[in-house]
Amino acid sequence: MKIRVFIVDDHYMVVEGIRSLLQTEQDIEWTGHAMNAASCLAFLQQQLPDVILMDINLPDKSGIDLCKEVKENYPSVFILGLSTFNQQSFVHKMMDNGASGYVLKNATQSELMEAIQAVAKGKTFLSDEVASSLNESKASQPVVTRREKEVLELISEGLTNSEIAEKLFVSVSTVDTHRKNLLSKLEAKNTADLVRLAIRHHLISAHK
Repeated sequence: MKIRVFIVDDHYMVVEGIRSLLQTEQDIEWTGHAMNAASCLAFLQQQLPDVILMDINLPDKSGIDLCKEVKENYPSVFILGLSTFNQQSFVHKMMDNGASGYVLKNATQSELMEAIQAVAKGKTFLSDEVASSLNESKASQPVVTRREKEVLELISEGLTNSEIAEKLFVSVSTVDTHRKNLLSKLEAKNTADLVRLAIRHHLISAHK
């Protein structure tokens, strides 16, 4: 199965540059592009890609706000933030609004492919530059997506994977992937350790 990719960026050269990088890839299907948020939302009413590469700065709406809107209406679509800016506040806001990753526009073909393949499998991806920048600023603060945070809250309430899956309308294997990612990100040994570390990092509040 090919990964259907769509790009939202108001710079034609960026769109063409990424398209030319991806068109030689066997497992990528290019579904098109939008130059603004309105065109992106209109496209999504017609068909859904697997992954959207979304610019942070769009002429009619911030990519951060668009990311939230798309994830609320089309939760199955994975979003990769795309920017020339390596600012932690942008990265955190995109991830909080449901993005699965963040790549810079100077990414190489192999890094772009790695990012698309990772998020299409439900994983999180940060380009090396972004990850090291976040690590320098907050070595102890793991970056978790909004969905991972939701899973974390439900884990802390004692729900099983199947109960969480039912509550979030996703498959048990998706919840299992989120749980494994969380254990890895927080370097937790088990569920109890995961909850303890999540509270310490202020990712969830301690239940009374």
